[in-house]
Formats: sequence, structure tokens, C-alpha cells
Amino acid sequence: MTTYRDNIPVTTIHRTIDDIEGLLPSHLVRRAKRQAEHRGIHLEGAEANRLRSDLEALFLEILRRHAPHIPPPETNVKLGRYEVDFLWRPQRLVVEVDSFLYHRGSIAFHADRSRDLDLRARGFTVLRFDERQLEEEPERVAADVARGLGRSVHLRG
Repeated sequence: MTTYRDNIPVTTIHRTIDDIEGLLPSHLVRRAKRQAEHRGIHLEGAEANRLRSDLEALFLEILRRHAPHIPPPETNVKLGRYEVDFLWRPQRLVVEVDSFLYHRGSIAFHADRSRDLDLRARGFTVLRFDERQLEEEPERVAADVARGLGRSVHLRG
């Protein structure tokens, strides 16, 4: 059975996602999955939570793949006057994932450092990873989070 939209044959979102995997860069595939989830279409392996970026989805994917023993964090939650990307409340660990595209410039750079100081003064450990680290060094990222949680590092390759 063929589906048409405005007399043009189209594929389903599920099929389109399957077709672009391996053809497009992984961050674009993650973005497409996230957009489908926001439209209420459940895709296996896509996040149906409060993620705001493909980097956040990639971070959770890294934990699942390389450190499955780590409990899932709270995502995009208020912590005092700040909203943090990831929080392990009992261990007082905050993780922020940053992209140069959205965090370039001195204002964002200095605001992030000020926020880190405030959170550390309140007893939180703050780990910050950039897009290059997430894409190129996922094992090191997972190991750093495991250490921040006070867990032994048993990474999955």
C-alpha cells in the first residue's frame, strides 16, 4: 500500500529514519528521531523525555553503551535558579553538554563558568563535556561520569 500526500508518494517516518541511518551524520539522525518523538511518534531507541538537543541524546546513548551500570540521571531539571542538563541528585553530580554553536562568545562562556562556581559552592560536582568529546571520546566521557558518581569503571567497548 502506498501513502500519498498532495498526490506525492511518501514513506512513513519510521521508514525514512531507517533509510537515513548510515547515510547522514549521526547527529542529524538523532535530531530526526528526536523531532519524530516530539510529534508523538514512538521510535525504538529515541528518547521520549525532556531532552533539548541531540547532544543530550548522544550523552545518554554513551552511558547506555559504555557504562550501563550507571543509573539514569534526571534530565533538564531546575536546581535552584539554574536548569541543568543532567543531575544525579543523591551523588550531587551535574553534567552539562555544550556545543560551540550555542555556547560561543564571551557572555555564554563566562555565564557557564559562573554557574559552575555557584553549583560547586552548593556542594555539587559539575562535569562539562563538549560535542567533540561526546563524538570522539565516548569511553572517556563515560569513565569520567562513573568516577564522578564514585563508581568503579567497568566500561563496555
